[in-house]
Amino acid sequence: MRTRNLGALSTSALGLGCMGMSEFYGAGDDAESIATIHRALDLGVTLLDTADMYGPFTNEQLVGRAIAGRRDQVVLATKFGIQRDGGTRRINGSPEYVRRAVDASLQRLGVDHIDLYYQHRVDPTVPIEETWGALAEAVAAGKVRHLGISEAGPQSVRRAHAVHPVTAGQYEYSLWSRDPEAEILPLFRELGIGLVAYSPLGRGFLSGEITSPDQFEPGDFRASNPRFQGENFQRNLDLVTEVKQLAEAKGCTPAQLALAWVLAQGEDVVPIPGTKRRTYLEQNLGALDVELTADDLAAIEKLSIGRDVAGDRYAEMGSVGK
Repeated sequence: MRTRNLGALSTSALGLGCMGMSEFYGAGDDAESIATIHRALDLGVTLLDTADMYGPFTNEQLVGRAIAGRRDQVVLATKFGIQRDGGTRRINGSPEYVRRAVDASLQRLGVDHIDLYYQHRVDPTVPIEETWGALAEAVAAGKVRHLGISEAGPQSVRRAHAVHPVTAGQYEYSLWSRDPEAEILPLFRELGIGLVAYSPLGRGFLSGEITSPDQFEPGDFRASNPRFQGENFQRNLDLVTEVKQLAEAKGCTPAQLALAWVLAQGEDVVPIPGTKRRTYLEQNLGALDVELTADDLAAIEKLSIGRDVAGDRYAEMGSVGK
């Protein structure tokens, strides 16, 4: 397994997003999910990504069970900052909450430290300097090794970084979500911050295996996501056809092509495709063997999928989850 550096943190070139094992993408199967995490570790994947709000709480517990006895093989990443109470969500970046959240995550995960601890969303009611002051305390106490931030704007990143170095930022980044290229990636490279790309397969759409909204199980949030609804769905499906054609010519799957493209954006970019099944994990890791030439990248750049995606990334209030 090749490695990459997120700031001062070394991880596998491809990580594993664990969110869907517990929520948002239909029914889960804990036994298969744990087997998937074990298989990932066996194949050299080190970066496992979770958050306290996934479940809520149950995904951290699942990951904790899966890594028991294998902690030294894992770069463990989790997040805080989105509080869920029934059907409501709120962003909380207060120092008091930071202190409670990190201790609670450590307990659920069954570990004595977190390798990469993200602020999941920035709380507009709390100066980010106060939030990051509490996070710096967690680092000084040995509870956390590195700090990250997710979906924050450039100025918030700069302000956080001035309090304590930001090791990595987690943003949606894929062939059909290229927003980080405008401001975030240049800023990260200026400051020496790595980019962790979540949803690098467009929530599974870039795999080419989703052909109808009827495929979504009960509880799958994609059924209410703007990009998967109505006319947007068909328009985006037409765009994925372009990816499938290029992948066929390249001799790989559409998912592997999409992941290889993200990997080709720089050695400081680490995609974390999520899956709850070993078969998809192994297919995703095949992207590491796909070498994109300059001509391949130029052909991908000409695709309309990078500029003509229909629909917002989230429904209203959806930006507080992922």
